Amino acid sequence: MCMNCKADKRQLTRRLIEIVGKDAVIADEQELVVYECDAYTLQRNPPTAVVLPRSTQEVAAVVRLCAEMDVPIIPRGAGTSLSGAVLAVDGGVMIALTRMNRVLKIDPRNRRALVEAGCVNAWITRNASGHGLFYAPDPSSQTACTIGGNIATNSGGPHTLKNGVTTNHVLGYEMVLPDGTIEWLGVEPDGGEEVAGFDLRGAAIGSEGMFGVVTRVLVRLMKTPPAFKTFLCVFESVDEASQAVSGIIAAGIVPAALEMMDQLITQALEEAYHFGFPLDAGAVLIVELDGLPKGVEQQARRVEEVCRQNNASEVRLAKDDAERAALWKCRKRAFGAIGRLSPNYVTQDGVVPRSKLPEIMRFISSVSDKYELRIPNVFHAGDGNIHPLILYDERDPDQVKRALQAGSDILGKCIELGGSVTGEHGIGAEKIDFMSRQFAKDDLDAMQQLRRVFDPEKRCNPHKMFPGAKRCAEFTQKKQIPA
Repeated sequence: MCMNCKADKRQLTRRLIEIVGKDAVIADEQELVVYECDAYTLQRNPPTAVVLPRSTQEVAAVVRLCAEMDVPIIPRGAGTSLSGAVLAVDGGVMIALTRMNRVLKIDPRNRRALVEAGCVNAWITRNASGHGLFYAPDPSSQTACTIGGNIATNSGGPHTLKNGVTTNHVLGYEMVLPDGTIEWLGVEPDGGEEVAGFDLRGAAIGSEGMFGVVTRVLVRLMKTPPAFKTFLCVFESVDEASQAVSGIIAAGIVPAALEMMDQLITQALEEAYHFGFPLDAGAVLIVELDGLPKGVEQQARRVEEVCRQNNASEVRLAKDDAERAALWKCRKRAFGAIGRLSPNYVTQDGVVPRSKLPEIMRFISSVSDKYELRIPNVFHAGDGNIHPLILYDERDPDQVKRALQAGSDILGKCIELGGSVTGEHGIGAEKIDFMSRQFAKDDLDAMQQLRRVFDPEKRCNPHKMFPGAKRCAEFTQKKQIPA
């Protein structure tokens, strides 16, 4: 179907309205601007239409219609992705799950929760906390991002160092396949912990919406630890803070969270939230320990020793729950605070071995000097998942070009150091060209073969992740890259 044909678009819109109702279809060009990109704003293209279904049955009916009319579908949660993962490269119908946002059931006995895919991440813990339970994966965007989106990119967050990422906490889920059939992958809502056969549940996590549309999810809940100790450790340089990270892990301690922020980040946060960050510090670590009180106490002493050995000028313990909450509020809102430093930024998501953190941080500093762009850093230091934020002004075409080049250099260095171009943000439309640098042809072929099992026609979130993905003329024109 030609998505540029007005008659075909009218027919598509009419039939979508028949399925979900007029109030659940967006087809006006001005209103579609909201859906032309996710949080990665360097590439933009609007979908042909957006639908807001309220049930799995409506999703399935929409998907069957799109299959009949040969129209691409793009599953979307809250649009917090940072890699262009929900970009409508060639138009199509975007299926936004934000109205399917209920926590359907909390099962405290089995430590499970059944939720709709559009449920906001933080809502699970909010509903489970009365039972002394929580949902572990906690992306910085957890007050906005959805569980379906978390599944698409296998999201992590600060507290997944010890507890694991999304795939470790999703037991099973309902998925509408690209032909409109409904399947449940993994543990059934009332089933046991084990499922015979291939782990299709695990295979589809991190597939960035290319296998189908997730509609309901069964997640694992964890018992809230009885004790916490949260430290703010201050260092003169990023290098010293990086060495402390390696030292803590080498001491046999696996903190619940081990986060780093450099000077530009802490200065922006201090201006915004007045927490008491030292403005002259080169870097700070947030180290959180949890578990049984005696064990946490012993680990806390050792963490302080390691930080002092690596020249920490201050090791500050959060004095109560309120101060702990305030510290984590600052960390989770670090990206937002960057708006005080620059009108635009692009966030990278590389991974390096922990032992290579000092080297990659020095490299990022050299890239900042090379391209004359500020690059603050806030990231999951405990597992080597870096998030350099490249600051630029989209009104200046040269700055846009330099920002893209800087990001490319950093990701290339991550591969060179034995790491990866993504830890939790996905490949999307942004990092396609890096896939052939990180993976061998046989690996990429195997990925494509698995994709064809679910979506043989490649209509589900097309033109993502794999080299050779289409860049249509309309799409190229909308990229904010100078000629």
